[in-house]
Amino acid sequence: MYLSKHFTLEELTFSDAAARHGLDNAPNEQITENLKRLCNHILEPIRDIVHKPVHVTSGYRSLEVNRLVKSKDTSQHVRGCAADIKVPGVSPDVLIKAIIGAGLPYEQVIREFDDWVHVSVPNDPNGKPKRQALIIDNKGTRPYT
Repeated sequence: MYLSKHFTLEELTFSDAAARHGLDNAPNEQITENLKRLCNHILEPIRDIVHKPVHVTSGYRSLEVNRLVKSKDTSQHVRGCAADIKVPGVSPDVLIKAIIGAGLPYEQVIREFDDWVHVSVPNDPNGKPKRQALIIDNKGTRPYT
């Protein structure tokens, strides 16, 4: 099932951890709607901006899967409002600068360990995006500069 022109429910819900442990990672209807919003408002525009496919390394995670990967219960991944992405041939810094420069309605954009970019939409479909840019790495969490 396509959530948007280029992104499928399967790729936004696939989890190696869930598969290895035999866990169900199927979203409910509300979470599926959040994933559609994430794809249409963030992931598709990113694809258009960089003119390359966007690889989702982690999208929706059920609470059980999220705990298995040692993430916080408050993670936006649990709500279907976040994805970790990579774009082949585009560094995380270039990607973040493109997202910020395009004025996309992101809640957060985070460069994580200089390896991937976390992007999200507000949990509330009618909420105003915070447009918070951060870095998370071995030094901790700090504003993206």
